[in-house]
Amino acid sequence: MSCAGLVPVMTLAAQTGLPALLADKVCIPAPRIKSGSANPAPKLTTVIAGMCAGADSIDDIDVVRVGGMKTLFGGVYAPSTIGTLLREFTFGHARQLESVLGAHLGALSARVDLLPGSHQRAFIDIDSLLRPVYGHAKQGASYGHTKIAGKQILRKGLSPLITTISTEHAAPVIAGPRLRAGRTNSGKGAARMIAQAVNTARAAGVTRQILVRGDSAYGNSTVVATCRRAGARFSLVLSKTRALTAAITTIGEDAWTPVRYPGAVRDPDTGDWISDAEVAEIPFTAFASTAHPVTARLIVRRVKDARYRDALFPIWRYHPFLTDTDEPVDAADITHRRHAIIETVFADLIDGPLAHMPSGRFGANSAWILCAAIAHNLLRATGVLAGGSHP
Repeated sequence: MSCAGLVPVMTLAAQTGLPALLADKVCIPAPRIKSGSANPAPKLTTVIAGMCAGADSIDDIDVVRVGGMKTLFGGVYAPSTIGTLLREFTFGHARQLESVLGAHLGALSARVDLLPGSHQRAFIDIDSLLRPVYGHAKQGASYGHTKIAGKQILRKGLSPLITTISTEHAAPVIAGPRLRAGRTNSGKGAARMIAQAVNTARAAGVTRQILVRGDSAYGNSTVVATCRRAGARFSLVLSKTRALTAAITTIGEDAWTPVRYPGAVRDPDTGDWISDAEVAEIPFTAFASTAHPVTARLIVRRVKDARYRDALFPIWRYHPFLTDTDEPVDAADITHRRHAIIETVFADLIDGPLAHMPSGRFGANSAWILCAAIAHNLLRATGVLAGGSHP
């Protein structure tokens, strides 16, 4: 038995109704290949099981068929059959699978304490990443901007947009991924994704405040309006504009407060915090030139520019974000910067199912990333049940 640990994982999947959800919601009535859409539920369950066992390509799903694995599981399909099914997926079929993801996350939360602390506050984080692809056969592949070693470069690939749900005491789960072309603007489709993520969070048992966090790609009036309609608060980075720069210059020197970040240490000689970050806030009306201006707290974090350490006067770099929370300014800055927790989800996915985009068809890759999200949440729930350091 090469992966006997799949038994409790897939038992949990069965207890939370994953096969039934797949059978109920995923339907491909007019396939290109007549047998392509037959029995989608066990085929997709096989994909998710393979991903839980480490598969990062369609051929790798054979891991659930090797040795004596088929004596543990019934209804296991060959990779070639699964590839045929995935290539039948279109945008609409991917949305069917997206509804499975949301419903299954709710079922997992009812079975497992997946989001402890959600009765106080939960966080929805949104961000995109660029997964590189090679060759000319990938549908939707195009050159998009990505950052490597702190430098912006153009790279050919596909760009998933992902939302996650977390709390002060819980690692993030995936609320929704959506695959897009590589050159797609980072913020395209963000408002709809956030609205869906808020609904998914409510279905997963989040009853109190939800805070939506994002970088400058999502700091726009459409996203803010969506947050307010959904009853969520926001903490979003703003792009630099003349009005924003002018507002920052009005902040007096006595308004800046040092920030003690978690894990910070003191200088043994001076007793000062090693970090030189400071924060301040002013009221600010953002998006004034649009039909939906928003007045909220503009919180600005400043740090000394590392390029000019020996300057006669300190030279600062400013990082502003807009929020409607009521936390103290230093706490609001720390809360906002924890948005970076979504990068741990990206790392999990890149080290697992998203190591490759396995198909030349865009629809197949869309289905693949949704199965990867379901597998991620399933493993997260399994870790919570296992206890110890696994949650």
